[in-house]
Amino acid sequence: MGWFRRYRDRRAGAPRRPIEDVDLDSLVALVADTLGYSCAFDADGSSVTLTGPRSVTVRLTGLRREAGRRSREDWPVLVSGHLSRALARAGDLPDVCDLTQIRPLLRTRLVLADTVEDASRLIGRHVGSDLIEILTVSGRPVRPEEAFCWPIPPAQALDLAAENVLADERLSAERADLDGIPAWVMSGTTVSAAVHLRRIEEYLLVSPDGLMVALPHPGEMVVHPIDGLSVMRAIERLWLFARREYRSREDGLSPHVYWWNHGRLTRIQADLVMQNGQRRLVVAPPPEFARLLADLAQDR
Repeated sequence: MGWFRRYRDRRAGAPRRPIEDVDLDSLVALVADTLGYSCAFDADGSSVTLTGPRSVTVRLTGLRREAGRRSREDWPVLVSGHLSRALARAGDLPDVCDLTQIRPLLRTRLVLADTVEDASRLIGRHVGSDLIEILTVSGRPVRPEEAFCWPIPPAQALDLAAENVLADERLSAERADLDGIPAWVMSGTTVSAAVHLRRIEEYLLVSPDGLMVALPHPGEMVVHPIDGLSVMRAIERLWLFARREYRSREDGLSPHVYWWNHGRLTRIQADLVMQNGQRRLVVAPPPEFARLLADLAQDR
């Protein structure tokens, strides 16, 4: 099919197009036909109008860019998903490929990296070794072929979405006592409580050393501002709390404890081990956090 398309282009005197674009157009036409639609491409190839049970214009700029990142074996699934989402969209719903329409609907949320089947099919960024902040629209992940239509890079889109989350609401902050360790339970009505760490100073007095954070589920976080070596007891209490709460809910986010410092979450590895017939929590701090503990010990 791609050969006949290239032949028509030459006969019509059309400018020579990249072979990848021509072959992708042929695949778009084939998928559209299987879905019961005919198609007409814009002269510049930036969109295609599908005509069938209804008429839908589908933007292709992002699809072409995403196809360029992938092997041709991935193209059929990529094209089918892109067209299917466009056709499934109700007529009164915004086009995700149009940033102007969907900008107010963008949000971010955190997910465990281990739960993501293919991170390349999401727009996201690591905020820790095992946590990814992903871009969503109306609750679902934004696909690269959608975001690549926008006039801004993905990192800027993530920042815009985070600002939307922060503007949605102010978290409630309640003081809690974790067996003698002061903490604050911060919760909201959305699944993006952790995004508010960006403005934690608006809620609490935070030292330059940062704070410890538990993220048992998406709508809640428990924080403990670091204030001396009592942070080791705080890690133990937060770990037990996070583990219990994470296991008690189907929408659990993480059973671990993190160190929030300089805009990044660092996981504090901790495990229960048997020592002398007793179960004890053994903490293996990462190098930077270990240096902080050494500094705190010197300041005692």
